[in-house]
Amino acid sequence: MSPTTRQALRLAHRGDWRRAPENTLPALLAALDVRGCDGVEFDVRSSSDGVPVLQHDETLARVHGRPERPQDLSVEELRASGVAVLEDVLAALPQRAFLDIEVKDDPPPSFVGVVETARGRELRNAVVSSFEPAVLRSVRQQRPGWRLWLNATDLEPGTLALARELGCRGVSVEWRGIDEAAMGRARGEGFEVAAWTIRRRPTVARLARLGVMAMCVEGAALDG
Repeated sequence: MSPTTRQALRLAHRGDWRRAPENTLPALLAALDVRGCDGVEFDVRSSSDGVPVLQHDETLARVHGRPERPQDLSVEELRASGVAVLEDVLAALPQRAFLDIEVKDDPPPSFVGVVETARGRELRNAVVSSFEPAVLRSVRQQRPGWRLWLNATDLEPGTLALARELGCRGVSVEWRGIDEAAMGRARGEGFEVAAWTIRRRPTVARLARLGVMAMCVEGAALDG
C-alpha cells in the first residue's frame, strides 16, 4: 500500500509518561486517550520466577527507585515496587490498540502463551520487536506466523539481510536512519518500516511523507 493511501500508526513510546511512570498501565491507558494515538510501545523483561513484566532499563533505579534488576526479584516484589505485569497489561488494553511489544532480553517460557492468550494465535494487531536476534529467533521458532520487527539504527543492506534471515516482516529504525534511499531499499525487499523515537511534529510529517508504517512517538509528537 502506498504512503498516500494509508496513515502511519502513531504509537506512544512506553505510554504517556508525562501523566504516569513509563511502562505502567496508567501511562499506557493515558496514551490511548490522546486523540490520534493508535497504540503503544512497551518493553518486556522477566522476573526471577519467570513472569514477563514491563521494564526498559536493566535495573529499577531510574523509574522505580530500586537498585535491583527485574530478574533479581519475584513478580510479587516487582508488583509491590510499581512494575507492571505483562498479563495484566494485555488484559486491560483494548483490542483496537496496536501493540509494539519490545523484548529486551531472553523472554521467559511463559511469554508466548501470555501474549497469545491476549492477542490470539495469529497475534492480532500487534508485533514483537527486539534488538536481539536470539529473541526473534526464539519467538519465530515457537510461533512462525507472528509478525516480528528487528529493531535497528539503520536500513543498510546488512541490517535488511539480518531481518530477512530472522524471518522479520519489518524493521524498526532510529528515525535519523530513514531517508528516501533507505526507504527504497526496504520497500524493494518488501519490509515494513517503523521509526523510533520521534519527539517533534516536523519529524512526524517528514517520515509520513516517506511512507513509514508506524512511528514510536512521545511528547509533542504524541500530541500530534
